[in-house]
Formats: sequence, structure tokens, C-alpha cells
Amino acid sequence: MRKIPNKRAQNMKAKQRANITFRMNILFFSIFVLFTMLILRLGYLQIVKGEEYTSYLARKEEVPVNTSVPRGRIFDSEGRIMVDNLPQRAITYTKMQTTKSTEMYEIAEELSLLIEKEPDDITKSDLQDFWLKKYPEEALELVTDKERKAIEADEDLEKKDRSRAIDRLTRDRITEEQLNSFTPEELEVIAIYRVMASGYALSPQIIKGDDVKEEVTVEEFARVSERLGELEGVNTTTDWRRIKTSSLAILGSTTLPKVGIPKDRLDYFLSRDYSRNDRVGTSYIEQQYEEVLQGQKSVVKNITDGKGRVFDVQTVYEGEPGKDLVLTMDSEIQLAQEEILAEELLKYSNSPGGKYLEHAYFIMMDPYSGEVLSLVGKRVGKNEETGVKEINDYAFGAFTNAYEVGSTVKPGTILTGYREGVYSIGSTLVDEPIRIKGSESKSSVFNRYGSIRMSDLQAIERSSNVYMFKTAYGVAGRTYKPNQPINFGKDAFLKMRSGYAQLGLGALTGIDLPGEVSGETGNFEDGKLLDLSIGQFDTYTTLQLAQFVATLANGGSRIQPHVVKEIREPSEDGVQLGKVVKEMAPIILNTVDNTRAEIEQVRKGMKLVYFGSKGTARSAFGNAPFTGGGKTGTAQSSEWDAKLRTNINTVNLTHVGFIPYDNPEIAYALVIPDASLESSYKINFSTPIARRLVDKYFEIKKKNNATTAGDSTSTPLIKPAFTNAKIDEEETE
Repeated sequence: MRKIPNKRAQNMKAKQRANITFRMNILFFSIFVLFTMLILRLGYLQIVKGEEYTSYLARKEEVPVNTSVPRGRIFDSEGRIMVDNLPQRAITYTKMQTTKSTEMYEIAEELSLLIEKEPDDITKSDLQDFWLKKYPEEALELVTDKERKAIEADEDLEKKDRSRAIDRLTRDRITEEQLNSFTPEELEVIAIYRVMASGYALSPQIIKGDDVKEEVTVEEFARVSERLGELEGVNTTTDWRRIKTSSLAILGSTTLPKVGIPKDRLDYFLSRDYSRNDRVGTSYIEQQYEEVLQGQKSVVKNITDGKGRVFDVQTVYEGEPGKDLVLTMDSEIQLAQEEILAEELLKYSNSPGGKYLEHAYFIMMDPYSGEVLSLVGKRVGKNEETGVKEINDYAFGAFTNAYEVGSTVKPGTILTGYREGVYSIGSTLVDEPIRIKGSESKSSVFNRYGSIRMSDLQAIERSSNVYMFKTAYGVAGRTYKPNQPINFGKDAFLKMRSGYAQLGLGALTGIDLPGEVSGETGNFEDGKLLDLSIGQFDTYTTLQLAQFVATLANGGSRIQPHVVKEIREPSEDGVQLGKVVKEMAPIILNTVDNTRAEIEQVRKGMKLVYFGSKGTARSAFGNAPFTGGGKTGTAQSSEWDAKLRTNINTVNLTHVGFIPYDNPEIAYALVIPDASLESSYKINFSTPIARRLVDKYFEIKKKNNATTAGDSTSTPLIKPAFTNAKIDEEETE
């Protein structure tokens, strides 16, 4: 009898097979999806992110190394060296990430047999480190087990803080006798080790060669060079010292490798791939143009073994020196004018009334390009050894110190009067004593009691205070009436200061040097508006005065001053300057809101100051072989006397000018603060000093033009420094 199949069982098997097939399909589909995702991810990493991760790997493997490439040099406008690099032998040490302190001590001991190292910079902490290494068992006994357990049981301290507490207690118990027990040979090892340990991994430290008092001898250099294979991390190389041929302060200074990056700017420089012991500019030109002067360091790739130890270093990029700067100043003219100002400052500071005279500043610039042709600042000091009075460089004071400058602002006051509709070109006003209710009368120096009608030109020529006072009244929307109170309001101050700022007074000039100040503005006091109009209230820098007169000289364009003329590649042959990378073009900051006719009227008035029959500078400039214009100024000031504990009334002397009158070549400003006691003031001696400074400029220019008249050389040549001075970077620290 044939067996009939169980349909129920068959159905169950069919369902199981279908279920398994479905699951297998799901599995294969899932595998397909996962592989697809993996392929897409790999494609994303290789195609989209490939370059980024390659760069990241390079950053991990390729390390900028301080190979002491020379900084860019600084030349004057004639190609003369002003800041140079002096090559010198150096012995360096570079530790790796895996280097141990014991290994460094062994190398320090070997080096101490090959070189001499003065222990001058050793600290108490350095001595303690060496004592702890030399006497480890005695060190353990300085802290008892009970004390150690008490510290380790302190739950308020983290583990690392407990270790620090034990170490601190141990160090405190090392006696002075123990620290003074080291031999001269051991002190030399400590001195070498402290330099080696002060650096970071892959950052070369100069063991010897960065101190002018401790140069590497030829014998030391040879001995170390012969044993480089035995001294891991040690190298003999060439370092560079910064040498100046001028004492001009605005050249700036750099740190030494033993100082490295200033702590207050550490993050800034580290983010730009600097090493902690790199030289960096810390002031003026060296600081302002740091990124240009600093060369590009070598980049190396470290080849490591399986344990992360470096067994080979490959150079990826050789590095290159910094770019050179060509300044706008002729060092011969600069030095000659420095000597004149120093001589005059010394003379007048020793004269009756010169007790508080300590500074003098002079700036000359091209009114069309903004090039600073000379920047002179001098300060009275005392020689520390002899106690004799001497004159020191203080050039940066010309843009970091501000003073009341007196009547030199008057051309700006008249231009403000034109612009605000107080009067028009050629208008006349009566110069008479100004009598304000409740106040002493104010008048012009040349007219204390009478009434003189004068034009705008005569007001500049004779330096009328009253013409400016009545201009201030007009700017405030008022008319002068004798014996009446005044009520000018804040708006008049704003208009007056706005007019000055357009010309450069009370506004930053934009010079390419750090530390410039804008001066101080006084409060809005009604009576002070009159003082403001004659330069007896707000304070201005010498550089602002120079920009002010340059703006008048060129017809109303306020040009940004600059001390760097060109950036050039390093010289390829040491004979010619390198190729120009960038030439500093004139930058117009603003144009004055006056008509050309109004500006020309003021310029005519300034010409009368020099050559008019009653010009305030006629005695010094009336016989000049050139044309031009200028303005004299005096301002009442005061100086604090610490011994007398009171303010002493003094006088500031100023002078501004431009030459020649048509198409001016130079614009200049001279400021002599606290030039004289007010009680003994007799004459504005800044004017004859200004004449001497201007004459010296044209004298040198004429001589040099005659010398180079037949020179058709188109490529600028590197010339020797104008002086034989050699100022080492360590002397400027």
C-alpha cells in the first residue's frame, strides 16, 4: 500500500527553505551595502580628504628646524649697510623626543672636556638638579618615610601634585654647603647641561657661540667636529649675530637665542612655526618687519624605527635667508643732522633757562611720497662712569611723545575758518586785545594794547593770536564782543579738531613703526577753544607736525609716512642689491576739505614767514638761496620739579617748513620741549637750528649729486656703512 506524504510536513519544509532563502538574501544584501559603504568611505578619504590627511601627516613628520638662517639686512637709501649679520662659529645640541636626562648629562660631561663654558648663568635650581642626580640615595633620606606617606595620603592633592610636593620638600632641604661643594669641572658640566635641557625636542640650542664674551675658538670647533659621531645631537654650525653700524634707535632690536621669543608673544610666534629660541624683532623696524626679515627655516623629516626613535633625518626644504630692507633715509644726512641737533641740544641745555631742556626732535619727509628722509631725536643724559652730561639717541620720541606746539598750528586754524565759512580768502580782522568777562585779556605778542587790521596772510606772517581767537569765535557761531562771557559749546571743538585732523594733527599718521601715539585732547571748556586755536591746548607729536606741513606743501593730500622704501631679495653676489620684491607706493590717507586756492593762500602766508618784511623767521631764512615757506611756534608749558615738588613754567619751541615753494622737495618739523624757563625766555632759537638742519641737507645732496653725476649704473650696489661703528646685538639688549 503506497504511503501518502504528509502535506503539512511538506508545507513546513517549503516554508523553512523560503525563510532561509530570504535570510540569505538579506545577509548578502547587507554585505553588499556594507562593502559599498566601505568603498565609498575609502574613496572619500582618498579623493576628498586625501590631500588634507597627507598634509597632516607631513606636519607630523616634517618639522621646521632652527638652522639659524641669517635675518634680512637693512640698508639706507643709498645702499649702505645699517644692520648686518656677522657669521660666527657655534656648537649646538638638539634633543629628540626620546632623549633622557641621563643621556644629556653624559653628553654634557663629554662636551666639558672639549670646550670651555663659563658657569655664569647657573641658577640655584640647576645646582639642585645636579645634586639630586649625583646623590640619589642621600636625596631620598632628606624626606622621611613618615613625611612621604603623609603627603601621599593627602586626598586634597592629585597624584602629580603629591610628587611635586615631595620634590619641593627635598630641594628645600639641600643645604647651601652641599650646593657649593661642586668642583669647577662639575660647574662647567652643569652650565652645558642647563642649556641642553632648556630646549624643546627637535629645537637646536646653542651651547656656545651666542654670547659675544664667549666665542667658540677654532680649536674647540675642530675638537667637537671630529667627535660628532660620538656626541648624539651635537652639531657644529654657523650662527649669525646682528650688528648695527648706526645708533639710530628706530632700527630696533632683536632677542638673542638664549632669550628667544618674548613670553608675552609666545602663542603668536609658535602658531607661525617659530621655535622658542628663535631671534625675533622686539622693537621698531626689526619688530614691524619681522615676517620679512625672518628667514625661512629648514624643514626636515624624521625617520623613526618601530619604537619611535629617530635614526635618520632627511632635509625636505633647505631654508633661505630673510629679505632685505632699503630705508628711505640717507645715513649720511641722518648722521649729520643728528650731530647738529645733539650739539645744539647740549649747548642750550647748559645755557641760562635750559635747566629742564632734555629733548629735541626733527623729522624731514618727502611731501609727495611720504618717505621719511630723516628722523632725529636726542635726549640729554649722564655718563654712568664719568657723570658728565651726554646726548643719547631718542628718535622714537618723535612719534611716541606729544607736546603743545604753539603757533605752528595756525595755518590749520585759518583753513578751518575758510571751510566753516567764517571768512574768505583775503579777509581782514582787527588784531586787538581780547577781553572776556571774568578773565585776563588775551593778545598777540606784537600787539598788546593797540588795534591793527590785518589780512589772513599777515596773520600767518606775523603770527597773530587774535586772528585765530576770532576764527574760533566764528567756528562756534559767535561774534567777539568786549567784556562779554563766552559760551562756545562742544560742537566748536569738534569742528576745530576735525579740521586739524584732516591735516594730520591729533590723528595717527600711519607710519610703519610700532608705538605711535595720537597725542592728548583736553576737555570741552569754553575758554580753552581760544587756546586750541593757537596750539596751546591739545598735544601733537613731531611726526604729526611733519605730516601736517607736508599736507600743506603738496596742496592738501595727507600722505602716510614710511621709513622703508623697498623690500628686496637677499643679494646673490654680495656686490649688488637683490631684486625688488615690493616698492612702497605713496598712500593718500585723505584729502583736505579746502579748495586749492585756500590752501595756496595759506602757503603764501607761510612764504611771508620766511621772506616777508615782518616774517617771524625772516632773520634766519630771509637770506636763504632757496624759496619755501614755514611757521614758527612757541607754547607755554610746565615741567614737574621733583625736588621743589612743584610745576615750573617752561616754553616749548617749534618750527615747520617746506622747500622749495613750487613743487616742494622736503617738508620738516622741529620740536624742542621745555626749551627754556618762561621767566628767562628771549628768542625762538628753534628757527636758526631749523635753518642749519635744512642747509646741511642741501649741502650733502649737492655734494653727492656732483659725485654721482657721471654714474650711469642702473643696478644699485651695496656700499660700505657710512661709519665704522659696530654695535653688537647684545649691547642693545
